[in-house]
Amino acid sequence: MDLYFVLVGCVILICILLNRFLDKLAIPSLLFFILLGMLLGENGILGVVFNDYQIAEMICSTSLIFIMFFGGFGTNLKVAKPVIIKSIVLSTLGVLLTALLVAGFVYYVLDLSWLQSLLIGSVISSTDATSVFNILRSRHLSLKYGTDSLLEIESGSNDPVSYMLTISVIMIMTGQNISLPVMIFQQIIFGLLCGCCIGKIIVKILNEVHVNESYENTVIIFASSIITYAFSNLIGGNGYLSVYICGIILGNSYIPHKKDMVHFYETLTKMAQVLIFFLLGLLVTPSELPEVIIPAILIMIFLTFVARPLSISVLLGMFRSPLRQTAVVSWAGLRGVASIVFAIYAVLYQVDLPFDLFNLVFCIVLFSLSIQGSLLPWISKKCHMINPQVDILRTFNDYQEDNDMCFVKMKIGPNHHFKNLKLKDINADDLLVILIARDHQTLIPNGDTEILEGDLLVLAAKKFENRENIRLDETHIHSSHKWKDKLVKDISLPAKQLIIMIQRNHQSIIPNGTTPILENDILVTIETQDEI
Repeated sequence: MDLYFVLVGCVILICILLNRFLDKLAIPSLLFFILLGMLLGENGILGVVFNDYQIAEMICSTSLIFIMFFGGFGTNLKVAKPVIIKSIVLSTLGVLLTALLVAGFVYYVLDLSWLQSLLIGSVISSTDATSVFNILRSRHLSLKYGTDSLLEIESGSNDPVSYMLTISVIMIMTGQNISLPVMIFQQIIFGLLCGCCIGKIIVKILNEVHVNESYENTVIIFASSIITYAFSNLIGGNGYLSVYICGIILGNSYIPHKKDMVHFYETLTKMAQVLIFFLLGLLVTPSELPEVIIPAILIMIFLTFVARPLSISVLLGMFRSPLRQTAVVSWAGLRGVASIVFAIYAVLYQVDLPFDLFNLVFCIVLFSLSIQGSLLPWISKKCHMINPQVDILRTFNDYQEDNDMCFVKMKIGPNHHFKNLKLKDINADDLLVILIARDHQTLIPNGDTEILEGDLLVLAAKKFENRENIRLDETHIHSSHKWKDKLVKDISLPAKQLIIMIQRNHQSIIPNGTTPILENDILVTIETQDEI
């Protein structure tokens, strides 16, 4: 057990340390952790034997709760409104049609029974939202016609449908006495009601119960996602559907400290995805894969080039969607975490199949991520679907909070170039003086307001967003530092580096060229990595 903890800890460290590098790879970064798990696993360099499907299912199912919740929490319904109907059609009828087409292919080509074929079709019928949007976000790809929002909602909401199909087929194959219509009704209705009710209750609690620290609200959200999933399952609903709906309600409602929650869940889900993919790589035995390679390749080819495109063409054709949008949506049907988790369910129920379903689905997911995932940006570009004028982050609920106005203060000294000017005479685009503090009074200015010496101006400006290509560093000025007792203008810095702040005696100083640098100062410098 200690060895497993060491491996998981090392994988998380690798994820953090290599984050920027992995996002720039041509292949989806999550694929790296599958390969890492295989490299360290039973046939790898460390020979770690991990074959406990029960533990794997528990960890993966728990991680999937938070992934599904954040999928809903991050969905911006205002932006996605024009494509909601399309998305729901694809996530329901699209999943069903894909499952049936794949089942028919497996039945006739691989010569399996109809139920065995339907099980395989059901397990791989859903798409993986995390993989798609990991690619779109890391490549800053915003797609035309609201296609990014369409993919987000479709991928986020089709896992519950695939889950219901999988469980229904498993129940029939294992001879359990159930009423299929009743079970599906309970799964959908109870799942929707549970997600809506708990979501509304949590919103009310967060807005009426004032907490001392922002992290307490985050803990409440964390607990609510667990409660929603578990309670829905207890009453016969679909836990994943409930969690997704609860996330949508919370994410699209006003709740205090939402930005902190977004950052927490973004980190949590990323770690959950990494853990799942590493664990699945560790769980698989590479020496057993050759016996399912041929069926996996055949199913992958049919799924990618026939089943998914055909179902998408039929359903989007009803909405008269552009052909290039249909092409990109068809290609963006990546398989991922949910498909493998559902395959583990089938293994645990000891469903009779001529080959290992986990290994089969593992290979399909591996091919999907490596081929479809790697080529998605290229396909989008070739179809002229990339919209460079729009930010992909607009489809996420954290976008509005992360792009709020930024407020800064400015003290008018005796030599300030704003002194004795009227606001209308100041040429400063995208900068607005919203408040002036003068002689213990607060003034709401207009264009004729004159700026006087001693005024404290509060200004509003758009917050800078492209932080990925900048780096902040701190430099401590010790007694023998070469910059000690020099003026800022006398320091030679690289062309892309600038001193933006000096911390001195618990105060922050915005420097200019004549600002002296003293012993024990802490200089904050900014450096650009690439073009901004």
